[in-house]
Amino acid sequence: MLKVAVIGGGSTYTPELFQGFLQRQDEFTLDELWLMDTDRKRLKIVGNFVKKIAKAHGAHFKIVLSSKQRSAIKNADYVITQIRVGKMDARKGDEYLGKRHGLIGQETTGVGGMACALRTVPVILDIARDMQKYAPEALLVNFTNPAGLVTEALARYAPDIQSVGVCNVAVNVKMEIVKYLNEHLNSLIKPDEVRVDCLGLNHLTWFYGLRINGQDYWPQVIQAIIRKFSTEDDPLFDIQTVKSLNMLPNYYLQNYYYTDKLLKAQEKWPPSRAEEVAAIEVNLMKQFQEKDRVDLPDDMMKRGGAHYSTVATQLLNAHFNDLHQSQVLNVRHNGAVMGWNKDWVLELPCEVSASGVKPFPTRPLPPVCEGLVSQVKAYELLTIEAAIKGDYDAAYQALLAHPLGPSADRIQEVLDDMLEINRDYLPQFFG
Repeated sequence: MLKVAVIGGGSTYTPELFQGFLQRQDEFTLDELWLMDTDRKRLKIVGNFVKKIAKAHGAHFKIVLSSKQRSAIKNADYVITQIRVGKMDARKGDEYLGKRHGLIGQETTGVGGMACALRTVPVILDIARDMQKYAPEALLVNFTNPAGLVTEALARYAPDIQSVGVCNVAVNVKMEIVKYLNEHLNSLIKPDEVRVDCLGLNHLTWFYGLRINGQDYWPQVIQAIIRKFSTEDDPLFDIQTVKSLNMLPNYYLQNYYYTDKLLKAQEKWPPSRAEEVAAIEVNLMKQFQEKDRVDLPDDMMKRGGAHYSTVATQLLNAHFNDLHQSQVLNVRHNGAVMGWNKDWVLELPCEVSASGVKPFPTRPLPPVCEGLVSQVKAYELLTIEAAIKGDYDAAYQALLAHPLGPSADRIQEVLDDMLEINRDYLPQFFG
């Protein structure tokens, strides 16, 4: 029996994830999809909507709703984690923590990302412990933010569990490039024919290659990107930076490259992104409960996470059916990048087969990128130690290490604020 457990099944992402399984059910022969969430109200709304879609569209598999983590995990073949400890209110707190101190307020990086990580790492490791006992052979597929840091924690503190971190950014980039090339070069490129080459950490990657049926088209792609940016009043990245790097930075790198610009934009809050998403989710929950609705609402696209179901189900299908497919994932690279610490979890192209997820040998980044990666990785490792041990000094040093952290003379003020507003979720610091 093929069983998938989704921890955080009450998420508004779940209907799209379900649709991905529905579309692949003839090849990924799922028997049971368990949706588990501690918020029973959200689980009931989302779960009943998914069941309604399943009935209308002829799902061959059973959907089980549960508020019990161990029951959901028991005998699962795959465990997908998509949790948000503290829900959207905590994300809002993370964002305004940054704004309050004149720093970037964002859910996955800087002070906001650190606060999120401190809440999340212990909970994820608790899930891993349940897997060790009730589903030791299962593959843990982590979507929980900050995805790279969380996967790093799993690799270091739950090494007996197979785990992989997943993000939709690389797929989004691939799909946008394919769309642009098809529209402007009169080509008929299919996404399945394309492999993107990138390297870095989650939300800290640089794209430097695009292969179509094995042939590298990056020179044409980077010129197309430059032409596109040259026609825009406010491009994602300035043209000179793209030309100099000969790479396309992950859009989250705007936080590092254009910090002043983003800080100025923060001054206009509210609404922050968390507040926007909270409003979207209220509408989605209402739409999920509409009596005759058996398809995904258009508002799902406003939620973010485009191609989420594609990324998740492609990974599981390639693993289950031994397809040896290429996918950009977060895993311990084990020496795939020469000269980098082999124990680091990186985001890079990997081959997915029944034997697991294996990184492709990948060239190191140039010094201008490698230095930033090393600095943020140091922050990640220190944050993990702080989260697990309640170690104030490790947390202090994590902020000292992060390029988007406060100046040294303000770290204590920021850290104390971070811990206090998250007191209910951080017993390790207040025991």
